[in-house]
Amino acid sequence: MDILTAFGLFAVSAMLLCYALEDYSPWLVLAFAGSCALGSTYGFLQGAWPFGVVEAIWSVVALRRWYRLGGIERRSGHRNTQ
Repeated sequence: MDILTAFGLFAVSAMLLCYALEDYSPWLVLAFAGSCALGSTYGFLQGAWPFGVVEAIWSVVALRRWYRLGGIERRSGHRNTQ
């Protein structure tokens, strides 16, 4: 197994794990977004640009979901009371 394949295996395994556990914490939704970004990077590096594009979109969707779950307020320690 070469380094690029190992990187792809790590990225996709992290996506699967974070997706399966994301109901437990908003931080796992953020980790899912990060692992989707890693998957996107893998897709572009190995030449499968459609996979890279789709994973990049998933990353943005997950970041938006994390934001809606209150990720920014939790990270900064401030809560919006409105």
